[in-house]
Amino acid sequence: MEEIRLNKYLSESGVCSRREADRLIEQGKVLVDGKPAVMGMKIRPDQEIQVGKQIIGGHREERVLLAVYKPPGVICTTDPKEKRNIVDYVGYPVRIYPIGRLDKDSEGLILMTNDGSLVNRIMRSSNHHEKEYLVTVNKPVTDAFLAQLRKGVRIRKVEKGEVLMDTVTRPCEAEKLGKNSFRIILTQGLNRQIRRMCETLGYQVEHLKRVRVLNIELKGMKPGTWRKVTDREMEELLELIRDSRG
Repeated sequence: MEEIRLNKYLSESGVCSRREADRLIEQGKVLVDGKPAVMGMKIRPDQEIQVGKQIIGGHREERVLLAVYKPPGVICTTDPKEKRNIVDYVGYPVRIYPIGRLDKDSEGLILMTNDGSLVNRIMRSSNHHEKEYLVTVNKPVTDAFLAQLRKGVRIRKVEKGEVLMDTVTRPCEAEKLGKNSFRIILTQGLNRQIRRMCETLGYQVEHLKRVRVLNIELKGMKPGTWRKVTDREMEELLELIRDSRG
């Protein structure tokens, strides 16, 4: 089983940053299999690590976190009955699943992992985690339109007389990019939220691309490709969601 530096292991487990891990190790607050840890030591994922009263260990499967550029037409589901489900599309050798959704007609960044706790912490809407999109609509973007997006839009979904959604979207950032295009940063993830917000305000989305989730960016990727999130990105991500352990 591959060894990993203890400070990196604690960081990737969501316990603390590498710097904080080193400080705790120096203070004698970290035990490895019941013995005080030492600076720079490496451990196996199956060893028992204790930080204060918290015990971590038994991570026999390496955590996987991929940044995937989902093209239009691919569906963010694990259902094998869907011919273009994202799991089969990526074809990663370890079982992974998407963190959240990006609707079939949209393209852009979707994160995929085998770590359920990571999914829960990123998905918890109360944490106001940022997601950034580039949007093209069917008519000129006005100041009034952007102002309403920023303030919040009441969206309703009614089917067969039953109200399935009736809410006001959370205030967000929005800026004009071109005559018919804008950038928007959301901190919630309602179903088809941007499309519904635009429809409510009399616009139709013609193209939608997600370019960022938290600190992970789509930059430089091509549709249909994927990459492993770097160690630095992972450490930054875990720091951003560190207070949202569930």
